[in-house]
Amino acid sequence: MKIFVNGEEHAFEAPLYVADLLNQLGLPRTKIAVEHNLEIVVKSAYETHELGDGDRVEIVHFIGGG
Repeated sequence: MKIFVNGEEHAFEAPLYVADLLNQLGLPRTKIAVEHNLEIVVKSAYETHELGDGDRVEIVHFIGGG
């Protein structure tokens, strides 16, 4: 199945949950925000929030500094 992550197309095996996506992309679960089809996914739902073919996911990293 194809998922668009930050505008780039990626191919994954289904079923795919947000937690799986983050693992496969090598991203931490802390200091990030995940948006799925224009809706924010709460961290407590990463393990159960399923993604589908053609979905769009935006992942934002929080960076500290000043």
